Amino acid sequence: MASTIKNSVQLIGNLGKDVALTTFDSGTVKATITIATNDYYTNNKGEKIQQTEWHNLIAWGKTAELMSQSLVKGNEVAIQGKLSNRSYEDKDGNTRYVTEVIVNEFYKLGKQA
Repeated sequence: MASTIKNSVQLIGNLGKDVALTTFDSGTVKATITIATNDYYTNNKGEKIQQTEWHNLIAWGKTAELMSQSLVKGNEVAIQGKLSNRSYEDKDGNTRYVTEVIVNEFYKLGKQA
């Protein structure tokens, strides 16, 4: 059981924009998704504060296709996946680091159209 939770992520959030679907020459399909999650806390003045975090998601294959077909900007979605870290060099030669969630499963929440 421990091996299944070593790198496990579960999030519920809202899509910040429509799913971006890319099909590569090899036929492989990739979806790029951004979701926002909200946390709330009360500051020392008694004011309720909303803190929004943005998460970059990647899905591959059939999961990517299904996400593209069933999700649009604003939808609430629950995802299960794993963290992935990568780096790349930008046009100015600076190393940039990216953390993404690789989606294994997703569930559209809220009202079904």
